[in-house]
Amino acid sequence: VGQRQSQGRTLRPDRPTRRDPVASLAHAPSTEAPYMFVRAFRSVVPMVATVLIACAPGAPPPELVIHGVTIIDAVNGVRENRTVVVDEGRITMVAEGDVSIDALESVDGAGHYLIPGLWDFHVHLTYDERLTAAMPGLFLNYGITSIRDTGGPLESVLPVVEALRAEGATAPRVFFAGPLLDGADVVYDGENNALLGIANPDVETARANVARIADAGVDFLKVYEMVSPEVFEALVAEAEARGLPMDGHVPLSMRARDVGPRVQSLEHLRNIELDCASDPEALLAKRRQRLRNPDRVPGAQLRSSLHALQRLAAVAAYDEGECDDVISAMSTTIQVPTLRLNALVLQPPFDRPDWDILLDKLPPGIEQSWRTTTESRRGAEQGGDDTFATWSLSLVERMHRAGVPIGAGTDTPISFAAPGYSLHSELEMLVRAGLSPLEALRSATVRPAEFFGMASEMGTVEEGRLADLVLLSQNPLDDIANTRTIEAVVSKGVLLSRDALDALVR
Repeated sequence: VGQRQSQGRTLRPDRPTRRDPVASLAHAPSTEAPYMFVRAFRSVVPMVATVLIACAPGAPPPELVIHGVTIIDAVNGVRENRTVVVDEGRITMVAEGDVSIDALESVDGAGHYLIPGLWDFHVHLTYDERLTAAMPGLFLNYGITSIRDTGGPLESVLPVVEALRAEGATAPRVFFAGPLLDGADVVYDGENNALLGIANPDVETARANVARIADAGVDFLKVYEMVSPEVFEALVAEAEARGLPMDGHVPLSMRARDVGPRVQSLEHLRNIELDCASDPEALLAKRRQRLRNPDRVPGAQLRSSLHALQRLAAVAAYDEGECDDVISAMSTTIQVPTLRLNALVLQPPFDRPDWDILLDKLPPGIEQSWRTTTESRRGAEQGGDDTFATWSLSLVERMHRAGVPIGAGTDTPISFAAPGYSLHSELEMLVRAGLSPLEALRSATVRPAEFFGMASEMGTVEEGRLADLVLLSQNPLDDIANTRTIEAVVSKGVLLSRDALDALVR
């Protein structure tokens, strides 16, 4: 079958694969090689046979049919008046017109809009234990059918992943990285910040850590800000040898233009501003000097001091030519800007009219603490410097115009990122930054699937795709905020009505 291209990198179908995605995502992590590399083509014969058998006299009826719905996805655009059939976890038919098909469950989709299941591409399941158990229901309640956990200790994350992947679990599909691979100084060390990362002071330790994490069945790796260039190279080499995609922040010891081409996604636009300044080499020299850390300052404090020292100064020294070079170097690297977080000062969640509805869905402990903060901040005069927020929006616009792929993630549950709810806020911010509503949908459907080499399995509404779908009452292309008008969700082929979705949350 030859080779195929994904995000500018050649992927070979003869590389190691996981078992069938439906099975692998429904069970606990395995020690097999991750499924970044899936079969390039799926035989159409079994799929056609399934449709014919389902329609044959005496054959078992399919599990679900949605009649007369308007389909919207980022690859095929708008298709009106379609019949969608789901059986055994997959879409088995997409037919023009309202086709009469008997099924175990039937939905009248007339006047409604069917989109692929949404992803939150940046989640920390174990960051706040008050929310962990409630997250699966909250995600599904808001139409998020897949999540990418971007960092947490294996001893905490693995049990959660196993529970979400257990047979029969009502939960989103989950992909996870294990701990943040940080440098000698760890930012999220469990003392000065929540425990998310582990130290990689040298190349030997980095190789050993990757081997251990890979054996635990992770789906990708995440490199963090305090690693040295030598450790970064070792981590990338280990990831490539194991067929694991690499995510991360731009390390403070390196330039974004050198990091971007080596990884498959980058988060928060973090440290890119330093390479877009008029004299990035001078900034880099100062950073490396401070990163020697002779006083053994904790990693969280050291990183914060560097951001405070250089971030706004770099934005003030913005150089268009330098930044064009940086953007060009990252032309195939998915950027996950988390504008909901970066530009929180421009769109605080406390002032949204539906924020109280969200608070009512949260577990009691965190609901009360968030409500207290809401009462103190709602309606208050907006303060704080919006320089980085405005710069983040402008950088995403420039990246998007240059063709850089954009992914939608929220950093849930950090900084009042409510599971599920905040993904829709991120989509609104991406549109504010210059993406069209359809392009924003691409960021939360197609781009995540591409990262994992699963664009032939997920991200669109087509025959043979995994059956993760969201039924909306209003058109998201008219207003991206209409992604919130969720009437039903199909998760792993199972229909969840509005009542069923509401029953998943407090």
